[in-house]
Amino acid sequence: MTSFRFLFSNGVVLQGSEAPPVATFLETHPGAYTTTRSHNNASSILFWDRHMKRLTQSVKILSNASPLLLSESNRTINKQVKPSWVDSIPWEPAIRTLVDDSMRKVLPTALNERIEGEELTITVLLSVNLEYLGESDGVVDVERVEEALDVHVYVGSYVPHEFGVPENGANLAVVGRGRDIAAAKYSDWVRCRKSLEKLRPPSVTELLLSNNGDQILEGCVTNFFVVCRKDNNEAKETSVPDSKSTYSFELQTAPISDGVLTGVIRQLVIEACSSNGISFREVAPTWSSNEIWEEAFVTSSLRILEHVNTICIPSIWNLLNSKTWSEISWNKKSFKDAPGLISSIVQKDIMEKAVAEAFPIGYFI
Repeated sequence: MTSFRFLFSNGVVLQGSEAPPVATFLETHPGAYTTTRSHNNASSILFWDRHMKRLTQSVKILSNASPLLLSESNRTINKQVKPSWVDSIPWEPAIRTLVDDSMRKVLPTALNERIEGEELTITVLLSVNLEYLGESDGVVDVERVEEALDVHVYVGSYVPHEFGVPENGANLAVVGRGRDIAAAKYSDWVRCRKSLEKLRPPSVTELLLSNNGDQILEGCVTNFFVVCRKDNNEAKETSVPDSKSTYSFELQTAPISDGVLTGVIRQLVIEACSSNGISFREVAPTWSSNEIWEEAFVTSSLRILEHVNTICIPSIWNLLNSKTWSEISWNKKSFKDAPGLISSIVQKDIMEKAVAEAFPIGYFI
């Protein structure tokens, strides 16, 4: 398989070695961002409308909570004294117009480079000059918002892993504290999470976050879920006649209020549980109760749903700040026969939604 990358930035398409790796680009450019990919041999984009809504929401959140994360030009805006005009800014039409225009500039070139079996990764980064908007004396129209936005679209190649293959499962390690302003997805987190890499054991494919070494919040780039076995009494009380194979289990993930990202696939998991009669609870899974964990999986817009093979956690949590992975004693949880029943049902439901909500890539060609 070949690999390629294209970046449309400031009116210019950069490609190959001219375009830095996507992580490097995000580390050096402040803003809100979202990442998704194409599907079905690059004929459609996965959950594009949901990603655009989440991107817009991230801009709104950061405008209120931390303008500096949107652009260094916002240094004089005091997040404690929010300008009255911020909440009335017409973000959505301006963002969609500029993102659509950028996609039309870069996607045709990227599609010409891809080969059979490859999909496209698509990352959209928005930087916003709120100080420029402030010069409007409170009157902010769509055209002025467009002038204050800087849109970057990064496109690369991606070969999805086949779901259900045991060796394609994730190996996780719980290593660090949760994110600030977790409800928004912003590029500065890419820089911040690099400090956790010294704690990554060699075989680990994703790092999980926890504030106390027991309640697990999410991954650095994923949301985290566990399937718990209910006790017998609870299972009998909540049984669903047409879902007898699932009523003994409960799916858990940390609530947004605990400080986790409102992931696009996270929401689809919730919807899948509702439509399939799977008991679901927004509560942070606790390592201290891992003996009742039957399955686990992580979700992201590239991986969709990836079953977990192993999870490890330091035996002494407060030593994390001063140790590398090789100096830490780890406790480990393994899952046999993964992926399990619940993971498979949820994954199937999400992929059906991917077809139902397919956004044709031809819209940008």
